[in-house]
Amino acid sequence: MNYFKSIIFLLLLISSCKTNEKQKIESSVSKESSSDFIIAFGSCNNQTLPNLLWKEIEKNKPNVWIWGGDIIYTDTNDMAYMAENYLKQKNNVEYADFIKKVDVLATWDDHDYGLNDGGAEYPKKAEAQQLFLDFFDVAKDDNRRKQEGVYFSKDYTINNKIIKIILLDTRYFRTALTADDETEKRFKPNVYGEGTMLGEKQWKWIKNELQNSKASYNIIVSSIQFLSNAHGFESWGNMPHEVEKLINLLKSTNAKNTIILSGDRHISEISKNEIPTLAYPLVDFTSSGLTHSYTDFKGEPNKFRLGNVVSKKSFGILKFDFNSNSIAMEIRGEDNVLYETFTQNYK
Repeated sequence: MNYFKSIIFLLLLISSCKTNEKQKIESSVSKESSSDFIIAFGSCNNQTLPNLLWKEIEKNKPNVWIWGGDIIYTDTNDMAYMAENYLKQKNNVEYADFIKKVDVLATWDDHDYGLNDGGAEYPKKAEAQQLFLDFFDVAKDDNRRKQEGVYFSKDYTINNKIIKIILLDTRYFRTALTADDETEKRFKPNVYGEGTMLGEKQWKWIKNELQNSKASYNIIVSSIQFLSNAHGFESWGNMPHEVEKLINLLKSTNAKNTIILSGDRHISEISKNEIPTLAYPLVDFTSSGLTHSYTDFKGEPNKFRLGNVVSKKSFGILKFDFNSNSIAMEIRGEDNVLYETFTQNYK
């Protein structure tokens, strides 16, 4: 009799576990489907390496995909060679299938710009810009065909809410950085006030974009990191006065709930700074890289970091929930594995 009781108890326990598991799955699905808008983004995509992430990104059902730079790796002055590399990426079967289902926005970084760590000094930047725009089939009469630099913005309206995406060009106008000849770091900060990250025209443009923004959320895409600045590679921290200029611009324009998306580093991490007199915490979400990553990463200082650095191939996801006025940020990788997550609530 005790034997049969044990069997019945075991069956009831298994049934209960399955029910609980089902409830967890249903709860998870329900939570995901409650997102009002989803952004996926990433950077550092070598066209000669396999990219196993397109189908994984697609599983998150993004409304828009944002390239954060280094769409291809083509450091060169040979525009025919650059065009070949863009074509190689464009003909990638998985990528071609992915972009049929999602809106695509993009800025560039140094390796698709054409010069490693390059800026205003790159002699082929005007030609490279046209190839970049060709890759995205940008119309011949689009303003980006006529302006210097690939900066651009687009508004998305969902349920009477606006999400503005502002894509910066941190290459075309950026003046010289200061090499660090005292330590093993590549760069050290410029003398305060020396140099520009965006150039005069682009600074005027972004001021206008933020000043006139009706958006509930403003997403600024910068190819290089904004908050993390102690690693000695390229970052806005190379020009401290430009960091202050953008923060002051966020304050003076009263642009709501601004988040920065960045790439470049071959690692992914989320940084956050509580800035006095700014109405919300400033988050810099870095996602990099898609086809290769800094697998030997041993650590580096970042006083703004939340959670852990992800040094595996990864992509970023932002899930907007208008009811709770929050954004869930996720770092995901192969098999859509969730490595890190953080939710920022807004007032």
